[in-house]
Amino acid sequence: MSAGPDAYPPPPASTPASTADDRSLGELFGEVTEDLSVLMRQEVALAKAEVQESAKRAGKGAGLLGGAAVAGNFALLFASLALWWALGAMIGEGDEVPALGWSALIVCGIWALVALVMAMRGKKSLDSVEGAPRTAETVQKIPDAMKGHDR
Repeated sequence: MSAGPDAYPPPPASTPASTADDRSLGELFGEVTEDLSVLMRQEVALAKAEVQESAKRAGKGAGLLGGAAVAGNFALLFASLALWWALGAMIGEGDEVPALGWSALIVCGIWALVALVMAMRGKKSLDSVEGAPRTAETVQKIPDAMKGHDR
């Protein structure tokens, strides 16, 4: 059986699909604005996730450094005690009772000297801090720049 030309249904009439040419400028602008809004929300979400991950790692690192500082403090304490006892034995020159009072004063004097040097260096370092002079200078220029004057 042969089918004639009328045996197949005619192709559907083409309906004009909504193309970019059919949309108004306002609709196109609305779509671009919506896409930018979605993109910005996604970028903000990504930034939040990255900051949270960085904060977790920084917190862990800070905790470990704090623990190391405590352990270092104990090591320094026991090294100072050992020095105290050794100096006491040396000053006592083999007596039954070491001269722990004098040796404690010597160890205390050593730590007082270390504290004094660190305090002086810290003060010198803090005195050299200038803040943000360039930022302060440019912020002062903003009102004049807004008026059209350039200083």
